[in-house]
Amino acid sequence: MAWIAVILAGLCEVFGVIGIKGIADRKGPKAYILMSISFVGSFSLLSYAMTSLSMGTAYAVWTGIGTVGSAIVGMTMYNEPKEFKRIVFISMILAAAIGLKLIS
Repeated sequence: MAWIAVILAGLCEVFGVIGIKGIADRKGPKAYILMSISFVGSFSLLSYAMTSLSMGTAYAVWTGIGTVGSAIVGMTMYNEPKEFKRIVFISMILAAAIGLKLIS
C-alpha cells in the first residue's frame, strides 16, 4: 500500500506543477485550487508512505515521478522541446525510480 501511496503522491505532484504553470499563465483561481489541493494530497500521501518505506527511497521515487511526469506534461501539453537527449535522461530518471522499487 505504501508504494501505491508514493505513486499517487508523485502524480499529485505533477498536477501541482500544472497548477503552478496555470498560475504563471494567469489562468485564474482554478489554478490556485488545483495547485493547493494537489500539493496537500502529495505531501499527505508521501508522509503516509514514509511510515512503511525508508525516507530516502520514498523521497527519491516521489521526486522521480514528479520530475518525469512534469517533463512529459511539458512536452505534450506546453510544446516544450522533445529532443532525443532530453528523453534519454528522463528515461534514466524513470529507470532509477523503478530500480529503487525493485531493490526495496
